[in-house]
Amino acid sequence: MAEQFDAATKERRDSDSNRPNPDEKLVKVFDSEQESEAMVVKGLLDSAGIQSDLASASLLQDAFPGMGGMIITVREEDAGRARALIAESQAGALADR
Repeated sequence: MAEQFDAATKERRDSDSNRPNPDEKLVKVFDSEQESEAMVVKGLLDSAGIQSDLASASLLQDAFPGMGGMIITVREEDAGRARALIAESQAGALADR
């Protein structure tokens, strides 16, 4: 039982290390109505070493009125690189069709 707790704690700590500090200025770089699409994009950013946060946009109505679905935010200094990676990935997906 203690081993399961330790593994769960380590997994949570590891996932938190991929999230930006909420005290830093965060910028929206992606939103989607589909959670699965947002999770793929978050994985892309994580694999590139860009800390990102995935949240339900309905929880962020004060900051981004009128939005639904999922939203990904990154630190302000990572926003340009994150958007470029997302655009490159989307262009590649379109070319594969």
